[in-house]
Amino acid sequence: MRGLMQDWPLVVTSVIDHAAEWHGEREMVTRTVEGPIHRTNYAELHLRARKLAQALSRLGVAKGDVVATMAWNTHRHFEAWYAIMGCGAVCHTLNPRLFAEQLVYIVNHAEDKIVLLDLTFVPILEAIRDQLPNVRNYVILTDRAHMPETTLPNCLCYEELIDGEDGSFAWVEVDEHDACGLCYTSGTTGNPKGVVYAHRSNVIHGLAANGADGIGARSVDNVLPVVPMFHANAWALVFAAPMAGCSLIMPGAKLDGESIFELLDKQKVSITAAVPTVWLMLLQHLEKTGAKLPHLDRVVIGGSAVPRVMLEKFERDYEVEVMHAWGMTELSPVGTLGSFKSGMEELSFDRRMDIKVKQGRPMYTVEMKITDDDGNELPRDGKAFGHLLVRGPAIASAYLKGEGGKVLDDDGWFDTGDVATLDELGFMQITDRAKDVIKSGGEWISSIEIENLAVGCPGVAEAAVIGIAHPKWDERPLLIVVAAEGASPSKQEILEYLEGKIAKWWMPDDVAFVDEIPHTATGKIQKLTLRKQFEGYELPTA
Repeated sequence: MRGLMQDWPLVVTSVIDHAAEWHGEREMVTRTVEGPIHRTNYAELHLRARKLAQALSRLGVAKGDVVATMAWNTHRHFEAWYAIMGCGAVCHTLNPRLFAEQLVYIVNHAEDKIVLLDLTFVPILEAIRDQLPNVRNYVILTDRAHMPETTLPNCLCYEELIDGEDGSFAWVEVDEHDACGLCYTSGTTGNPKGVVYAHRSNVIHGLAANGADGIGARSVDNVLPVVPMFHANAWALVFAAPMAGCSLIMPGAKLDGESIFELLDKQKVSITAAVPTVWLMLLQHLEKTGAKLPHLDRVVIGGSAVPRVMLEKFERDYEVEVMHAWGMTELSPVGTLGSFKSGMEELSFDRRMDIKVKQGRPMYTVEMKITDDDGNELPRDGKAFGHLLVRGPAIASAYLKGEGGKVLDDDGWFDTGDVATLDELGFMQITDRAKDVIKSGGEWISSIEIENLAVGCPGVAEAAVIGIAHPKWDERPLLIVVAAEGASPSKQEILEYLEGKIAKWWMPDDVAFVDEIPHTATGKIQKLTLRKQFEGYELPTA
């Protein structure tokens, strides 16, 4: 017997339709690239998205074409997402922080037909325009008054483009399994690889990520996605927030601590999300000014492991709940969220932080396990750590155009490239990337755990740990430190701070001080660059 339910396709345009019909009055507040604060609502956004879809169709965008965006989190970028997907095309988010060579490769590999871009990024595209033969038009996301003089060919003004349409556009009919989004992962070796999202996967992922044990946003919430829309679907918030009818606060290009605080305070933000570096800037601003966060209820932190000292400051000093999260571009991107289980709220503060420092539990739709090098599943005891494997309806099954070959094993599991532990209650903790794990005397050492402890040492602004060749132990950890402004911590002070916090055999064999630690375009520490920088480094214990 088959079920007798309606065949209602899970397509992303249903999200903006729902928001406009049932939450049309809820605001979107944007700090525009031009400067002023702009206010609109879901009803107006819905109309403008249909106008843009209408205009894109007139420009020749057909079902299955790829249209790129290079833009900050703004109302116009939001409209562009739904418009591109609504005319049956694929929205390809470009990360402006990539090197020019990578951008050229990505745009050409994806075969982008049109690029919509913010004013900030005009020089980036001008520098590579002659290497992008497939791009027919460039649309600058501004009005006529702010249109720059540019060498970009076939350049159009966004506001003029949509003003010429009436919005009487019916979303192009698509299958829920059709592609609607494209994001290239920076977490692979070689050229970036394209992850292709489907309408169905985005809708399912948005629902799952926003569950009550997840982000848990409701129609009464004001949500500030600081994480850029060009970082793996803005962690599902651009789908989850309109699904729930939340007000969205868009930060534009100003992501410094003072600017983020101003939005958090004046717009009474209750939920926000970003990588740790953003929250470091915010906490520094709060400490300098003595300001508080009376409206903020919870902050989602992911992208890299959250230092314990950051968790403690948010929760103890500002009474803001931290939700530690983990994911990947290939996971759409959220895989785990750090919500407590029954009884955990009653634990001591320190014990609660022991749990919060982990990346959380798999949400529904994500299956997860850890294995050894031979593929044998390891126990969930919080001690054994191995290769982290996942599968689910919003997890990549292949890369665009077959790049990277077969990415799933025979049972459909995707190897994340991370090394992790799983405990008895299902909480996962990343210990390293598989390529970064330090193998010392046949045992593994977690560089991430040492790094997160080291940044809690007074005078340490940032820390990284890499393995250095050792004649006896194969590899030993080297701690690389950037001192805080005006501070000069010594090697001895840092090592004494770490004593008793990690196993003795995990203790770094040396500490090196640098002015800057290199990062990837998504804000992660570039371990490969550090290994090259310290190639041939001789440890004192060698």
